[in-house]
Amino acid sequence: MVLADLSHDDLVVRIMRGLAMDAPHAARSGHQGTAMALAPLAHVLFTRVLRHDPQRPDWVDRDRFVLSNGHTSILQYSALFLQGYGLELEDLRAFRQFGSSTPGHPEAGHTTGVEVTTGPLGQGLANAVGMAIAERYQRATFGPDAIDHHTYVIAGDGCLMEGLSHEAASLAGHLGLDRLIVVFDDNRITIDGGLELSCSDDVPGRFRAYGWDVREVGEIGEDLDALEQVLLDAREDESRPTLIVLRSHIGYPSPDHTDDPAAHGLAFDADAITRTKEVLGIPDEPFWAPEQVVEDARTRARARGAALTEAWDERDRELLDDPAWAACWSATPPEGWDDELPTYEEGTQTATRQAINAAINASVEQLPGLVAGSADLTGNTGVKLTDAVAQTASEPGGRQIYYGIREHAMGAALVGMARHGGILPVGGTFFVFVDYLRPALRMAAISGAKIVFSFTHDSVGVGEDGPTHQPIEHLATLRAVPDLQVIRPADANETVAAWRSAVEHDGPTALVLSRQAIRVVTDGSAVARGAGIVSEPDRAPEVILVASGSEVTVCVDASNELAAKGVAARVVSLPSWDRFAAQSDAYQEQVLPAEVPTLSVEAASTFGWDRYADACVGIDRFGASAPGDVMFEELGISVANVVREALSLLDVT
Repeated sequence: MVLADLSHDDLVVRIMRGLAMDAPHAARSGHQGTAMALAPLAHVLFTRVLRHDPQRPDWVDRDRFVLSNGHTSILQYSALFLQGYGLELEDLRAFRQFGSSTPGHPEAGHTTGVEVTTGPLGQGLANAVGMAIAERYQRATFGPDAIDHHTYVIAGDGCLMEGLSHEAASLAGHLGLDRLIVVFDDNRITIDGGLELSCSDDVPGRFRAYGWDVREVGEIGEDLDALEQVLLDAREDESRPTLIVLRSHIGYPSPDHTDDPAAHGLAFDADAITRTKEVLGIPDEPFWAPEQVVEDARTRARARGAALTEAWDERDRELLDDPAWAACWSATPPEGWDDELPTYEEGTQTATRQAINAAINASVEQLPGLVAGSADLTGNTGVKLTDAVAQTASEPGGRQIYYGIREHAMGAALVGMARHGGILPVGGTFFVFVDYLRPALRMAAISGAKIVFSFTHDSVGVGEDGPTHQPIEHLATLRAVPDLQVIRPADANETVAAWRSAVEHDGPTALVLSRQAIRVVTDGSAVARGAGIVSEPDRAPEVILVASGSEVTVCVDASNELAAKGVAARVVSLPSWDRFAAQSDAYQEQVLPAEVPTLSVEAASTFGWDRYADACVGIDRFGASAPGDVMFEELGISVANVVREALSLLDVT
C-alpha cells in the first residue's frame, strides 16, 4: 500500500486508528478497540454531518455530539485534534495523565469540544435527551432561523443495558424528540466476554416499542459514503427520535484482536500495534500524524465551520438586541429578575415546598429560559408553573415537563439541558428519591451544570408513609458531594432567599424543602452567607442552638423555654453548610464562637455535625409509620427534648 495514493479521508481514518492504539498504550491505561472500530463513523460525523465550527466551539446553534460510551474517549480526542479544537499531539501523548486536557473520560468544561461529562454508562444518552428538549424549546421560542440543530450520540451495549437508558429512551419516544439521533455501536462485546453471556435483548424491537424510528444498517462501518447517507437520512424523520443500529467489529482491522473481548480494554501491546499498523499500511511509529494531513483536515474544518456560523450571524443579527435571548443565554440572570419575589410576615405558616412554588412563579416571566418539571410529583414538589403549557411533541414550547416516574432520566436530562445552554432547568421529586437520581446529581456537580433540584418531604414529617419514604441519611450524603450547593431553608423567607441563591449560582443547587407548614421565624438573611443568627438572648449566650429547616422554629421555641429557666440561648439557622464554609474564619467564629457550647438540632442523621456542634439532637435510626407530629415527638425533635439536651450539655439540672 502506498500512502501517497490514499485519499485524505483514508489517511485521517488511519491516523485515528493509530492514535486509538498509541495513546492508551503510552498511558498503560484506556480502551482501544471501540475507538479503532468507530474511527470511520467519527470521521464522517465531524467532517460531513455535524454542523460545528472549531473556531467558535460555543456557537449556540451547533449540533451537539455526545460520546455516551465515554471510556472510548480517545476516539473523541483524536477527532477534536484533527478538527482543530485546541488539542495537539502532546495532549494525546499525555492521555489519562494528571492535569492533561485528555482525561480518561470526556469532561465538559475541561476539554474544548466536549459537551457533557460521560463515563458512567447511559448518562450521556440520557443527557442527550435533555439536550434535545432544550433545542426544541429554544427553537419554538426563537424560531428555526435562530435555533435549528440536532443532537448526535454514540452509545454501546453497556449504555443500553443500564436501567437509565430505558427511562431516557422511553421519555424521548413519548416526547417525540425528532432532533435526537443515536448510533448504537452493536459490537456484541462486553468486558466479561461476548454479549451472549449476559444479554439477549431485542434492541431494535425495544426502541420501536418506545416510539423511535429504528434503522438497522448492518455492516457499513467501513463505507464512509454509506455512513454519511444514513446519518443524513436520519434527519428526515421530523416526528420521533432515531436509533441507527450499526454492526461493528471491536478492534478492527487488527489481525490479533478483531472481535476479541480483550480489545474492550488495553489489548494492544507493542507487537499487536506493529502488526495492526502493517495492515493499515502506516508507519510503525507512535502518534503518527503527518503535519500536512492534520493541517489539511483543520483547514477544511475551519472553512466549513466559518460558512455555517457566518450565515447564522447574518441571519440572526437581530437576536443580539432581544432581551429574552440575552436572558436565556447570559451566564447571569437579568437585572431585576427577583423584584417580584414574595416576602412573608413573621408567624405565617407555610410549607417551604409551597414557598418555592410562589418564588418560581413570581420570577418565571423574567427568566424565559426557565423550564420546570417533576417525576410525577409536580404539584407536591413546588415546580408547577401557573398556566404553563405541557412540553409535548405537539407543544415544543411547553415549559412544564412531565417526566413520569423516571427520576434518574429526569436528573440526567436536567444535566443535558443545562449543558446545552439557554435553559434554566428545575426538577422536583421527594427527597428520599434522590437515591434514584444520585448518579445524575453527581454528574451535575462534576460538570458544573446549572440546575435547581427541588427535593421536598425532607424528613420524618412525611409521616404515615413510613421509613421507606422518610429521608434520614440523605442530607448528609448531599453535603458530602463537592461543588453541589445544598440549602435547607428554615421557613418561607429563607426559601425565597434560597431560590435567589440558586438562580444566581453558577452550578447545581439542591433545595431541601418541607412537606409540613412551618412558622416563619427568619428574615431569610442567613442563606446568603450560609448561616446567621436568628435570635439572641439579652446577655451573652451560654449555649447555641443551631439547626436547619423546620428545626430552626423548634430551636426558637426552645430558646424561649430556656430563657424562662434562666439560660441564655442563641439560635442560629445554618441552611447551607457549603455557603457557610466559604465565609471567613472571623464570620464563622462570630456566628458560632468556639467557646460557647453548641447543640445541633436536625431531623436527620447527625453525621457530620461534630464540625459545628458539641452535642446533637438528630435521628440516627430509620423512621416509622405514624403522623408527622407524632414522629417528631417520638424521635426527639421537640422543644422539650431540645431543652433537656441543652441543659445536659451545660450540666444544668
